[in-house]
Amino acid sequence: MFATEPAPTRFDLTFSLFGIPVRIHPLFWLMGFLLGGSVRNLLLIALWIAIVFVSILIHELGHALAMRTTGSYARIVLYVFGGLTIPESSPWGGRMATRASGPAAEIFVSAAGALAGFLFAGIVLALVSLFGGQVIMGRLLSVIPFPTVVLPGGSNYIHFALNSLLWVNIFWGLINLMPVFPLDGGSIAQRVLVSFDPVNGSTTALWVSVVTGALLALIGIVVIGSIYVGLLFGYLAFASYQSLNPGFGRRW
Repeated sequence: MFATEPAPTRFDLTFSLFGIPVRIHPLFWLMGFLLGGSVRNLLLIALWIAIVFVSILIHELGHALAMRTTGSYARIVLYVFGGLTIPESSPWGGRMATRASGPAAEIFVSAAGALAGFLFAGIVLALVSLFGGQVIMGRLLSVIPFPTVVLPGGSNYIHFALNSLLWVNIFWGLINLMPVFPLDGGSIAQRVLVSFDPVNGSTTALWVSVVTGALLALIGIVVIGSIYVGLLFGYLAFASYQSLNPGFGRRW
């Protein structure tokens, strides 16, 4: 999510998936724990951290595989602020020949992470229906249609896992598409606005990021009840404002 890659440590976990190198910084697990702070059961906390890991990895794989369609290699880093998909050189030296470029391809790559999460959520819903489960459509924040599943004979842990997977991949995917820097939605908004207004588009995108980030921070604290979400989007709104006013903050 953030543009700065953390330095490698001797506690990193590394592996390769679909030929894409993946590195997990140890503080990534702390982020999962903090996001599950309202859960009091140790087994549910462990399950929640696993769900966060799988979901963020799927999100970053969406970016990486989309980059391949445009002719670029990538590697993935999971760390305390989420995940990064970083373009890199071909393992055989040099870079792949670019097959697609321009704003449309860049928007596709930026949106591919959330789209991968939505697809995964769709697979979860399909499997629940296949095994005789029930999908109940409710309203998130009284506005957004949102599914909850019930699986006959399923334990509390199974229901927790299934509904948490839906929550993370759908709700977080929607949040990630919000026009706030450096989220994917912020990048998409910038590319769209710059295509219409090459001179002022980037500045407009930053102002959109400030206002949207502040609103999401308020929603996170007041509506969702998450201090982490509130602090995160409050910080992102402040960072966007600093980009508009580079001297702001240095005076304090």
